Amino acid sequence: MAVELVLGLGNPGPGYALTRHNAGFRVIDELHRRHGLGPWVRRHGCDLAAVSLARTVILAKPQGFMNRSGTAAGELAAGLGLDPGQLLVALDDVDLPLGTLRLRAAGGPGTHNGLRDICGQLGTGVPRLRLGVRGSGPVGELADYVLSTFPADEVEAFEVAVGRAADAVACAVRDGLERAMNDFNRPVESAAAD
Repeated sequence: MAVELVLGLGNPGPGYALTRHNAGFRVIDELHRRHGLGPWVRRHGCDLAAVSLARTVILAKPQGFMNRSGTAAGELAAGLGLDPGQLLVALDDVDLPLGTLRLRAAGGPGTHNGLRDICGQLGTGVPRLRLGVRGSGPVGELADYVLSTFPADEVEAFEVAVGRAADAVACAVRDGLERAMNDFNRPVESAAAD
């Protein structure tokens, strides 16, 4: 099933823009910067824009808070007449080392509340691209950690990972999820050696 909608997870507002939890928004913004066909518009509680990735695909950034992402995903899927398998969700993952990508066609939400809400609305058959945001320091309280910004020594690695994640989404749209999983589900060291 072809990807028609790429949904990035994050929290709205400038106070959250540079936090670990907004990795999904950052991937969406990078895709729009590279391939955008026009300005952002507000529909179904999301900021939406079209991009050209060999064909036109919709980007979405829900403008409610993270733990209510399922409402926006459900409304978008219904409004656009899409099956859950036609969505691709980009999100942060504190359980993965910084910069690691993990693309899957389906599965459970793990510790991510936004993905848990989406799975509650649409089931576990929603493809997802997890972007590792766990640095080398201690995590401590999970909520505080994901709402923190990256320290200076992690910023470059995160920016590189956002670019790789945008590449992975483009590959998934153009060539299918299986090809993208084969190309991008590798440790950061392996990817850097290419």
